[in-house]
Amino acid sequence: MKLSRRDLLQTLGAAAALLPMAKARGAQSAGQPVSPSVDRGYVPVHTLNGRSLPYRLVDGVKEFRLVAEEIDHEFAPGCVAKCWGYNGSTPGPTLEAVEGDRVRIFLTNRLPEHTTIHWHGILVPSGMDGVGGLSQRHIEPGETYVYEFTLRQHGTHMYHPHADEMTQMAYGMMGMFIIHPQDGEPEPIDRDYCLLLHNWALHPGSYRPDPSIMTDFDLWTMNSKVFPAIGPLVAGSGERVRIRIGNLSMWNHPMHLHGVQFMVTGGDGGRWPRAQWQREVTTLVGVGQTRDIEFVAVPGDWAFHCHMSHHTMNAMGHGVPNPTGVDQSQLEQRVRAMLPGYMAMGRNGMAEHQLHTDTGHMAGPENTLPMMAGSGPYGKLEMGGMFALMKVRDDLARDDYRDPGWYEHPAGTIARRVATADDRS
Repeated sequence: MKLSRRDLLQTLGAAAALLPMAKARGAQSAGQPVSPSVDRGYVPVHTLNGRSLPYRLVDGVKEFRLVAEEIDHEFAPGCVAKCWGYNGSTPGPTLEAVEGDRVRIFLTNRLPEHTTIHWHGILVPSGMDGVGGLSQRHIEPGETYVYEFTLRQHGTHMYHPHADEMTQMAYGMMGMFIIHPQDGEPEPIDRDYCLLLHNWALHPGSYRPDPSIMTDFDLWTMNSKVFPAIGPLVAGSGERVRIRIGNLSMWNHPMHLHGVQFMVTGGDGGRWPRAQWQREVTTLVGVGQTRDIEFVAVPGDWAFHCHMSHHTMNAMGHGVPNPTGVDQSQLEQRVRAMLPGYMAMGRNGMAEHQLHTDTGHMAGPENTLPMMAGSGPYGKLEMGGMFALMKVRDDLARDDYRDPGWYEHPAGTIARRVATADDRS
């Protein structure tokens, strides 16, 4: 049979497309680590400032290996703490699998105390639920335990210890567990993000989180990073984006996205029936809950953040008064006689704080981040904590997750000054 040039090119193209899958199947049969991206039935999740954990396919079972250990974690440049996590990070790597998969998960304990692991929201046999003392013995330091079960659901889930939770979760031991639907998505997803919300009590000048704090936290994180160290969520104009949000902090978080009205499409129980989807611009993610939001991306730079204002600040000193409208100049001089370096702040609001810290005029304690940080194309952003940027561009390639820089507004679409304080007309 004689092939035309078009037929030949199409045949070669199809063979080239199948080659990575063939290599992946060979690696799986050999028990070599395989990235979740080889499962062509779904779009792999993109974990902001994180990663998904490769697995080995052994006799049809997907094997994952987790190591619980102490780590040095950077919340943002200038702030590093001794935390606990999995496989060298907090949160631990995201686990991805498909509904119907059999999974086998090994956990090695390199902590100084016992631990377990609980599969939050996942349907498992009682003996695989990971509650120390109830459904299993504690995993002592140096021991490795294995969990094995079949995934009978899909959705956005989490994992964390169920042993000395107050300490281990306060130190950062948690991660996301994403189960993709066996029959595919009813509406194709172009970009799938996941992030885990948490809070930390890292007192000024300290290097280890305080697990005894119940309410007065000073770092609020997405995937254990604070703004401006949180990477941007990027998308192409017109792409369908899903953001999976898990909350293992000790506060509820009203998560707000600028620029679109999104649909809340799922939660702890998996994807909701379409009749239950909710159109929102802010959705409350309660403690221990997950929520999925979906939207069609529109061009621009958009804020995505918790709407509790103290949760978009770093190292917030809740006991420090903010006497707006009070002239403290004479008081400041008197206090400096006893406490050199003292600086009053807040007469005209708190925005001056970022000016002082950015210029080095007011240095804070070592290993302590300023409350406000980050700059944009038009000035200081005056944000921190649970704050990120959604950057959408017309010309972004489907597999491009790099920061595209600042948005260039089309002519006539940006607010502008029309008068000054001296203009009395």
